[in-house]
Formats: sequence, C-alpha cells, structure tokens
Amino acid sequence: MLRLVENHSSPRTAAFFDLDKTVIAKSSTLTFSKSFYQGGLINRRAALRTAYTQFVFLAGGADHDQMERMREYLSRLCKGWNVQQVKDLVAETLHDLIDPIIYDEAASLIEEHHAAGRDVVIVSTSGAEVVEPIGELLGADRVVATRMVVGDDGCFTGEVEYYAYGPTKAEAVRELAESEGYDLARCYAYSDSATDLPMLETVGHAYAVNPDRALRREAVARDWPILVFNRPVRLKQRLPSFRMPPRPALVAAAAIGAAAATAGLVWYANRRRRTVSARTATAA
Repeated sequence: MLRLVENHSSPRTAAFFDLDKTVIAKSSTLTFSKSFYQGGLINRRAALRTAYTQFVFLAGGADHDQMERMREYLSRLCKGWNVQQVKDLVAETLHDLIDPIIYDEAASLIEEHHAAGRDVVIVSTSGAEVVEPIGELLGADRVVATRMVVGDDGCFTGEVEYYAYGPTKAEAVRELAESEGYDLARCYAYSDSATDLPMLETVGHAYAVNPDRALRREAVARDWPILVFNRPVRLKQRLPSFRMPPRPALVAAAAIGAAAATAGLVWYANRRRRTVSARTATAA
C-alpha cells in the first residue's frame, strides 16, 4: 500500500477522489434504482433501463457522449421527484446498497490520507442527494457533486443547476484549494475515467484507478501510477482496522462553484453544439 506521509509544517493538502468505479464498484446513482422503484419514483420499465445502463457503465466505462446521454436521461427521469423522499430512500438503503461495494483499497487510502493529515474530498458527477450521504459514510471532509434545480414545491424541475463534470471538477478543486489553503502541487487525485483528466492534471500526484482505455493511455504517457482496486468489502468487516477519527460535519462543497458551474455549462453547451454540427454535416 502507498506510504502517504505529511509534513505538518507545510501548507494544507487534500486527496480528491472520484466516486463511481474509483471508491465504489458501481455507479452510485444507478445503484439506488431498486430503492427508487420500490418507493414508487420510477416504474418497472425505467428500473430495467437503469439496470441496463449500469451494466453498460460497468462493462466499458462511460465516455463523454455516454455521460451526456446518461445526464439527459437521469434529468428527465427525476423531474417531479420529491427531494425529501429521495433523501429518505437513500438514507434507508445506504448501508445495504453502498457498504458492500466500497473498495477495500479505497477505504484504506482514505484512512491513510486522513492519518497523514490530509482532507479527503469526494468529487462526483452523481447527484448531491446520493453523494453527500456516501461521503459521510466514508468519513470524507467535503463533497463536490451535481445539483439539480428544486422548485418551490420541493420537487426536482429536471434542470441542472451545477454539473460536476470534466473541467467543472477541476475548477471546483482549484476553488477549494484557494479557500482552504491547499497546496495543489502536493495534493492527490484519483479517478477511473479520462473525463476526469482536467481534475487529475490539477494536482501534483495523479493516480489512475481501474482506468478506462483512454485514461490508461494518458497515465502511461504521463508516468502516472495505475492502481487496481478489486476487493469490495463491507466497512463493518474492516472494523476496527478502518478507523475514522471524529471529524466536523461533512461540508457540501458544491456551493463553491458559481463560476465553476457557469464554466462547466458553457463548455458543455459548446461541446454539444460542435457534436450536433458535426452530425448534421455528416448527414448532409
């Protein structure tokens, strides 16, 4: 296992973790589809489609276009959902669904970073209602996650307020570094996907975890370490070896990103326009 020693006389540092297929073995959002089905939020057809989407995600990862399709699908799917009901369903099934799929290796790394005096930050494209409880379960100090717009009726409108993806993740990391005093050159970042290259490039110590083909190529070219996590183990089975010291309440850091949200949405709109234009030209 990595040896992560911190010089406490130096500026503060942090370890930034992508969540899906980096810390846990599946997609955090899609894992709750059965709970949402049983809670009446989705029908059987949607539950089956979500299960298929999970399979595709696990089999080959998700490139930009797949992530875009997944975002659009989930945005349409959650429109009209009561936010408090979603939070309640996640809380009720969190340990049963997430605890068994946490990578033992990731849990050990989180423990080592904390022992070395570093903050642990989960940076995930999944929704805050799912990511924040998982972050708390893992003992993370902060969470950056996608936020959906909530209407006056307490339900999702289907619109995205803040999309934690690609360059937006990197911008959130930089904003956190500025507000918390992190020395990014001495910070760590972990991800499985090439879509997180902007975040990985932001820190001095980047690690590819169970990388997709594109990230593996980049990691080899940049001489980044490649880690293989393949032992999902319940945290209960790790106790008392998994020690999470008493920590202040989890900080939902997604709110830092007004500028990051704008940058990410503009980048996405431009990317989408280029893709549509290319398809139109090809069809013509």
